Order: sequence, then structure tokens, then C-alpha cells
Amino acid sequence: MTNTDWIGSLGVFLILLAYILSVFGKLNQNHLAFILLNLLGASLACVASILMDYLPFIILEGVWSLVSLVSLIKYKKPA
Repeated sequence: MTNTDWIGSLGVFLILLAYILSVFGKLNQNHLAFILLNLLGASLACVASILMDYLPFIILEGVWSLVSLVSLIKYKKPA
């Protein structure tokens, strides 16, 4: 595997981990760990897509990263 493959695989793993933990009720979408897993995962997948020069996934992962970043900025820890 190339470095690009490793970067993309780690990114996808983190996104899937967030999704699986959410589905099984371990994290909700407002949990900081969920937001960070998505932000880091999508960012890594976006970098890998840029390195592969594959525009559809650059757009997908770029938007996913931006939405996750907005969620992080708006994050409020419950009282």
C-alpha cells in the first residue's frame, strides 16, 4: 500500500467508526468525539483524494470536513 492508501484508509476508518458508534448508541451526533472523528476522518480522506487527483471525492470529503468543522465551532458541552 502507498502512503496515499494509508491516509485514505485511516480517514475512512475514522468516519466509519463514528457512524458505527452512533448506530449502536455509544455516541450521538452532538458528542465531541463524534464530531472530531468525522472532522479528522473526512480531512484525511480529502487529502488522499487530492493526492489521487479524484475530484468527486475531493468535493465529498471537503464538504464533509467543512460541515464537521462548523459542528465543532458550534459545539456546546451540555450542562
